[in-house]
Amino acid sequence: MTHINEHNDPITGQLFDKSIDLKGNHKKAETRFPLGDFVADYQQALQQILNVSHIDIKQSIRQHQVKEGIKPIKGVKNIIAVASGKGGVGKSTMSVMLARSLQQLGTNAGILDADIYGPSIPKMLGVSQKPESPDNKTFLPIDADGLQTMSLGYILGEKDPAIWRGAMVTKALMQMIEDTRWSNLDYLIMDLPPGTGDIQLTMIQKIPVTAAVLVTTPQDIALLDAQKALAMFNKVDIPVLGVIENMSTYVCENCGHEAHIFGQDGGQRMAEEFEVPLLGQMPLNIDIRTHMDDGKPTAIWHQDHPLNQKALKIALRAAQNLGKLPIKFKLTDSLKLHKL
Repeated sequence: MTHINEHNDPITGQLFDKSIDLKGNHKKAETRFPLGDFVADYQQALQQILNVSHIDIKQSIRQHQVKEGIKPIKGVKNIIAVASGKGGVGKSTMSVMLARSLQQLGTNAGILDADIYGPSIPKMLGVSQKPESPDNKTFLPIDADGLQTMSLGYILGEKDPAIWRGAMVTKALMQMIEDTRWSNLDYLIMDLPPGTGDIQLTMIQKIPVTAAVLVTTPQDIALLDAQKALAMFNKVDIPVLGVIENMSTYVCENCGHEAHIFGQDGGQRMAEEFEVPLLGQMPLNIDIRTHMDDGKPTAIWHQDHPLNQKALKIALRAAQNLGKLPIKFKLTDSLKLHKL
């Protein structure tokens, strides 16, 4: 009998492991990660691996386990924290890319801008209105082209400083995430502030984070700080889905020459040394900088842009790795198992 979990995914290159379930004598497959426009590719690949003429395949995004004793957030299945040890590596840009790509893959996605001191998500998404509060206690998330979003930047204003101490920052973040009326989100991308200090540690210990993604550039100093972020998540037992190497290369628009201006293969070396997946590499590209500065992420993260396939594969690998984690069983699941 063929064990699909022992095969590599032809799209992501990763091991299927527990991210896919076979049913009905290999006539049906259910993935714990989104399929998007790759559904036909997966159908063909699974038919070949299993040596069957036809297989029905569908996606089922499940809620996964978090640390015991942490209350889940209503309306949110999974929270993915995006972190970096240092600033300036494009963490917020990659957060928007992940959320937008997960949305393209057919999921309900959102972004929580947890960078209290430097909230940049509103500018990158091109939205600035203040959130509505129907009951003067909770907030409705701000819609950004279908993404559910929340940021202190919406409340304070883009240029207003947040001059707060650590305890106030943590309280503000907890209010923001708990008092927002998230609606049926498969994934909430949480853009953490850079660094690995008390504020970051407190955030990820109080919020039901499912898993994390690290962002780095190839240069040695960024990699050192990314390793600190990895150690922080290991310390609090939050699984790391992988590393995104941003600004990996620069391709000259005039001559096409590719230059490794920030170093080469740093993310790959980190992935190998610390046994975490390399989710992908994103180049230093003028379109990313221009459209994100202009608040038009859909101008780059869409099907016709040459970088979009890279972004989709990165999001797909992250979601697939999350799909391998233990599922949070509900009472109804237990009853179904008991009946079987």
